Amino acid sequence: MTAEMTTRTSMIRGPEPEWWYRDLVSCLQATFGTVLARAGVDPLSVLGASWRFLHLPGDIRSEEFYYPCVPDAAGEIDLGAALAPHHELHARWWQPADEDDVWQEVRRTLAEDRLVIAAVDNFHLPFRPAYGDVHAAHLVVVYGLDETRGVVYVSDAMPPAFRGAVPIGEFLRSWGSLNPADWQDAFFSASQIGRRCLDVRLDATPAPLTPELLGGYLRADIEANASGIAARTGLAGFDAFTKELLERCRAGDADALTELYPFGWAMQAQASLHGELLRRCGRQWDDPQLAGAGRAVELVAHAWTGLRFTGAHGLPDPKAAASDIAHHTTALRANYARAYDAVGAAADRL
Repeated sequence: MTAEMTTRTSMIRGPEPEWWYRDLVSCLQATFGTVLARAGVDPLSVLGASWRFLHLPGDIRSEEFYYPCVPDAAGEIDLGAALAPHHELHARWWQPADEDDVWQEVRRTLAEDRLVIAAVDNFHLPFRPAYGDVHAAHLVVVYGLDETRGVVYVSDAMPPAFRGAVPIGEFLRSWGSLNPADWQDAFFSASQIGRRCLDVRLDATPAPLTPELLGGYLRADIEANASGIAARTGLAGFDAFTKELLERCRAGDADALTELYPFGWAMQAQASLHGELLRRCGRQWDDPQLAGAGRAVELVAHAWTGLRFTGAHGLPDPKAAASDIAHHTTALRANYARAYDAVGAAADRL
């Protein structure tokens, strides 16, 4: 009996995972930040090291954790490499291989003392404000499983923040939800959860961040932002994205605004973290120009708020919202241009 109970309980070792959160990030960065923090790595130095505008037409999904990823040479998607291209961070989606025992992979990962990031539907999780009300795709961290007591241990840094036990039955409903279309959340519903999980690995400890190392990151990003042809990157990519967005709005295409919200959050979160990192490094290294570049990138992040929320409120009538959308895209483009100039100047000196 004792042996059976032992095999049915899987927990990470040591303390519960800490919450990692910033106001402008989504559950994607929050969960990755939690994993990195538990590995003893500063999440901001990894998740904030890169800043690239990237829009992939036709790729956007209605999930809070959407992030544009270009497939590698083998056609594989590596979400970790997309989030942190300057580090050995890797993340791949998986689903249970055996429908008769969906916990196999979770048990194995926890036994290796590693966290699991699981996709869920907020509608079925008792600690989420949307519980029993709104369907929405979300990510949480799983750090324990007690099949004897019938609970899963979950950590969620996104407000209102939760860490503790959830009944297995409710977690399974959330983890396996169809996440049907929900008029109360057009941006993160209508996307099947499918018991997806992320296997996240940091294959090398990041080197201490120095001005020379950061300068290399910035120059690599500048090159990446200028190299887009098939994908929309950099300022040229932004222009192509907004031109299409406005054309679709003027044609009354509500899907354009449905896609704007999750895509904009991905770009907003990335800019927010990069700006914070540059500002922090500028302060630590007594480099006001670098700190100013960080502030310029943070202004890009804040300008996304106006565009995203104008799009959300304009969803019932995209044609009527088009002029306000144009106003916000113009302001955001100006912020991008100033930030690219500031980061370029900083990169030339580092």
